Order: sequence, then C-alpha cells, then structure tokens
Amino acid sequence: MEYWDPHIERMPVDELRQLQEYKLKQLINYVYSHSPFYKKRLDDAGIKPEDINSLEDVKKLPFTYKQDLRDNYPTGMFCVPNTQLVRFHASSGTSGKPTVVGYTRNDINCWANSLARALTSIGIGRGDNMQVSYGYGLFTGGLGLHYGAEEVSASVLPTSAGNTGRQIELMQDLGTSVIACTPSYMLYMNEAAKNMGISIKDDTDLKIGILGAEPWSEEMRKRIEDTTGIKAYDIFGTSELSGPLFTECKYQDGIHIWADQFLVEIIDPDTGEPLPDGERGELAITTLSKEALPLIRYKVGDLTALNSEPCECGRTHPRITRITGRVDDMLVVRGVNVFPGQIEAVLMNIPEVGEHFQIIVDRVNEMDMMKVQIEMTDTAFSDRVNDIISLEKKVESALKSVLNVSVKVELVEQGSLPRTVGKSKKVIDNRNL
Repeated sequence: MEYWDPHIERMPVDELRQLQEYKLKQLINYVYSHSPFYKKRLDDAGIKPEDINSLEDVKKLPFTYKQDLRDNYPTGMFCVPNTQLVRFHASSGTSGKPTVVGYTRNDINCWANSLARALTSIGIGRGDNMQVSYGYGLFTGGLGLHYGAEEVSASVLPTSAGNTGRQIELMQDLGTSVIACTPSYMLYMNEAAKNMGISIKDDTDLKIGILGAEPWSEEMRKRIEDTTGIKAYDIFGTSELSGPLFTECKYQDGIHIWADQFLVEIIDPDTGEPLPDGERGELAITTLSKEALPLIRYKVGDLTALNSEPCECGRTHPRITRITGRVDDMLVVRGVNVFPGQIEAVLMNIPEVGEHFQIIVDRVNEMDMMKVQIEMTDTAFSDRVNDIISLEKKVESALKSVLNVSVKVELVEQGSLPRTVGKSKKVIDNRNL
C-alpha cells in the first residue's frame, strides 16, 4: 500500500489528537484576531480564545451555517485582505446569493495535498491518464481534481462536463484510465457509448471512477461497476471547505477525512448535540489549516456517520460513511420522512429497473401523493400491458416495504427521462409548502 505522506497518514491516534488540539487553539486565536464575524460570534456566545484548551471544548463553540456566508457576501468572513488571495470560487447561488470562497497560496497547496493523499490511496499516480469531467470555472470540482491529479504526477485531460461524444472519443484515443465525474454523468456516458457502438468495459482502458458531487447509493455503485467494469470510488467535499477533498481508499469502507486539516463531528439535527461513532446525523467540520476562509463547526447539511477505527489500509484518520442525503433533501410525505437515496437503493436492487428515475410529489385534495417514474431496461421492456402492470406492482411493493408510505410507480421507456452532465435533479416537488 502506497502513501502520499506516510508520517501523517499513519500517525498514532493519540498524536493525531494532540496535533488537532494544538491546531484548534491556534485557529480560535487566529479567527478572534482576524475575523470580525467570528470575534462577534464568539463574544456573543461568551467565549474567549483562552476558553478553548482541549478537543472537548469544541462543543462550546457556536455552529457556522451557509446562511452566514450569504449574509456576509461576498468577502465579509475572510480573514485576509484580497491582496493575499490567489483565487476565488463561488457556488451557483440558485437559492439566493452565492457563497464566495477565497484561497491563499497555502490554501491551494493544502487542497492539492489533501487530494494527493486521497488519489494515492486508490492507486492513482504517474502513468495514469485522468479525465476530469467535472465542471471547470467557479464550480470547484474540475480545478480541484485537476490540481490533485497533477500533484501525484498523473496526466490530466481537462474535458469538463458535456460534449459527451468527444469525451468518449478522447477516452479511447488517449487511453484514459481514470475518470472523475458525477455518478449521473457516468451513467449517461456509458449509455452514450453504447449508442455509439462502444463498450466502456471492453473498448477503453478505463479502470477507476472518482464519482461524487451528488448522493448515490451502494446499489448504484454496484450497478455502475457491473456495467462499465470500473472500480467506482466515492469522493466528498464542498465548495465552502475548498472543494473536493477526500475519497475512499482501495478498501471502499468509508471516506478518509484528514484529521490534521479538519476536525469532524456528527451532529443530531434535532438537538444540535454531537453523536457517537456509528450514529447517523449531520456533518459539521472545523477547518484547521485554512487561512482565507476558516470555518468553525460548519454544518455541511450532509447526513453520514463517523468511524474512528483505523482502516485496513493502515491510515489512522477517521472515516465518514457514504452520504445518504442532505437534511434539506428530506421529503415529508403524509408524515413520513423519505430520502431520494432510499428510493434509489430499492430500485437498483431490481434487475428490470434502469438507472434513471424521477420522483414527483404533488398535493391532491390536501393529500400528499408521490409518484416515481422509472425507466425499464431494454430486456425488461414489454408490449404486454399485464407485464408492465405486474412490474409496477412489484416495484411499488418493494418501495412501500422500505419507505412505509404508498408510492405510485410509472414505468417509462428507456431514454425518456431527462439526462444531465452535472448534478442530477431527481425530485420535483409541486407542493406549495
């Protein structure tokens, strides 16, 4: 097993905690001196830097929210003047003001280093051709993976998203061995290749997929691996923290979070209290190394669980389990909590069901109604009405047994649902809530 930085990645847990404690104290002193936002937030909570002396004291600190970045748009939470910045990134701002993130040179280096560790952990390095099919520009995905791949001496194809036929052609001609994109785009690319008479499994050198930027299930991973022949690895990050930062290692047993750079907590969404290892809740992260935009107990909104046990790969840093959804993605249908990831997990276990589906929620006569439109596979498609009705009932029964709420299933022909080259939109909620 190769390591990018074996001293840090295999550091004994006690030493790692001591390093985190030292960096946490430094961070609180830093933001109190350099961030008017955090000075006021800490003063309002009655906290001074000298009150933070151990990792347990992190519970005293107030949370930070995405709305804080929007309220202080564009640079009101920065700790350095613009003259010390080398780059900006920003979110799309589809639900209000975008969140703007600034980077010092050291921030960029830490970001690239985090991804270098991650990519090395799944065996990517010199000799690999890595096709980066995340969007480039203000979105962090493309440039983040680009810098990480170059850091480990892989050759980069900066294809960005879209122009799928050309991407497949380049994948063949340049011998792409690794692709980085959303799971939705991987499915779309595989479908497009088939339509071109090309098998990604048999006609390309693709071996590894680094897939993320949207929730996806373990069942979806198996479907992708079986149909494309690649090994599919989960990746995690958010634009506010830097961008894509962490991946699974070769053992695919959780995403490694580099504890020397980030302090991770899992928070009960209802009480705001930290949860123990293994219990699922909302992810909160404190940055320990960022200069331009450090964040304290930033509530990411993603739902996951923490595993602090050392991994089989030898790395001692904690891991988070697969993201199952977001706090704000949860649908409440007739009083029952439903996550799109639950639906995907059920569907991907039914062989007759294709990879593409859409959830539509309406309110009819004051009653919530949920419908799932699902594409059938070519082999399952039938002109016989009874066959279609039988399959719809089979899927409806499987969904109800997991969700505990009735769902109307509508099977549609393959290719009839929308495709996307970026993050997929699986939910249409027509209720005026």
